[in-house]
Amino acid sequence: MEEIILRGRKIVGGRVEGEALVSHQDIGYWAAVDPATGVFVETNHELEGINVAGKILVYPTGKGSTVGSFALYNMAKCKTAPKGIINIRAEPITAVGAIISSIPMVDQLDDDPTKVIRTGDYVELDADQGIVKIISSDNG
Repeated sequence: MEEIILRGRKIVGGRVEGEALVSHQDIGYWAAVDPATGVFVETNHELEGINVAGKILVYPTGKGSTVGSFALYNMAKCKTAPKGIINIRAEPITAVGAIISSIPMVDQLDDDPTKVIRTGDYVELDADQGIVKIISSDNG
């Protein structure tokens, strides 16, 4: 087992751990994810058809309408939201959604998380300290 530690900036505090789900494409929550199920429904997105609920979601940055903040909040209310968010660079829509939903979130890590973390890796996210610990047997 290999363990990698990345350090970055806290956006929303909290500590969570679980399975990573990585996208190399930006994510906008409004009309991209079905809040009732947590399934990604955006056509032609690499996560199309995949459930994001309870995952540590890793992606470059957010996109889209300001309604995306409320969409993420709605997912949290439906218990279909990701349990943590790791971005290369946070933007205001996703940050506000994470804040009002109490979803731990970090960005500006010392390495590109979309290259270091792989879908299925076990991740410990300590957003209070800005630390991401990746535990994988195949991160070479």
